[in-house]
Amino acid sequence: MITLEYKNKENVEIDSSLHNESRSASAFRSKKEARRYWILLITLIALGLLSSYGLLVYNNPVPIDSPSFIPVVKRRIVAIVAMIIAAVCHSLSTVAFQSITNNKIITPSLLGFESLYSAIQTSTIFFFGASALINFNGIGSFLFQVVVMVFMSLILYGWLLSGKYGNLQLMLLVGIIIGTGLNSVSTFMRKLLAPSEFDILQARLFGSVNHADPAYFPIVIPMIIIVAVLIFAHSKKLNVLSLGKDVATSFGVKYQPSVIYTLVLVAILMSISTALIGPLTFYGFLVATLSYQAASTYDHRYIFPMAFAIGFLIMTSAYFLMYHVFHAQGVVSVIIELFGGIIFLTIVLRKRAL
Repeated sequence: MITLEYKNKENVEIDSSLHNESRSASAFRSKKEARRYWILLITLIALGLLSSYGLLVYNNPVPIDSPSFIPVVKRRIVAIVAMIIAAVCHSLSTVAFQSITNNKIITPSLLGFESLYSAIQTSTIFFFGASALINFNGIGSFLFQVVVMVFMSLILYGWLLSGKYGNLQLMLLVGIIIGTGLNSVSTFMRKLLAPSEFDILQARLFGSVNHADPAYFPIVIPMIIIVAVLIFAHSKKLNVLSLGKDVATSFGVKYQPSVIYTLVLVAILMSISTALIGPLTFYGFLVATLSYQAASTYDHRYIFPMAFAIGFLIMTSAYFLMYHVFHAQGVVSVIIELFGGIIFLTIVLRKRAL
């Protein structure tokens, strides 16, 4: 039998304090890190709300005491709601996707959601003309795009993840090939378009909160809330899945059903965001990478809120700066994608391998 002896009372007190500290802050290494997390999270949320307030009232052409002030603010609230939707969808889906793939570099974009969205838009204007693309809106077209993207992902998962030889890496490879093929077809069709048609199409293919139609919100918001709650409730399993297939299986987690369940939720979030706002390839990667550094924990119950706070702050602050400081309204998504791409290349070059 092994006994532990303490030479003095001070060692006993130190050991007891460390034990109590680890129990009180189990997701963090110390109380100091837990306190730092909550301070940072509250600060990020406050800055995001401040940026949102600036977007609503700053540089408003209508005086605040005018009856027309509220209608202007209501129109701007639509953009704020779209930013919240984008932050929720991309932050939750990217973090969950990277956890089940056990890779902090890849994103759900590898499954081809943006490529399929681009192919749908391009084929519409190519075969039916610019007027058809302009009229391709409303709840029907939105649900059509969401259903097609989710249906494609379900076929992909059911085909490549089911059975004895189901393989997640093979699914990612097939997703990349499908996305590349769809991009090639879309590029070919775009080269045959008239310049005026190309301009109309290009405006659709840039991700922007201005694309969001408030008529979709009564359908989109309940769907996102349900999926977000399901993903957050899945946090404990994601903690284990992020350790790899062998470790997750040894802990009693049904690996393959859990992965498929997570991928379905990821597909729903990415489909909604892409159909509502447009493609944002590196936005989720940027948010997830920053959240890992800021959270100082591997517990998804804390990573998810941090990722949302960072994503919301990036969106609101970027739009505020571009709209009211640099007066460059059309390049917000381009700037976000640029920074995300730079960080992606930096991490890839630093690790030398995917």
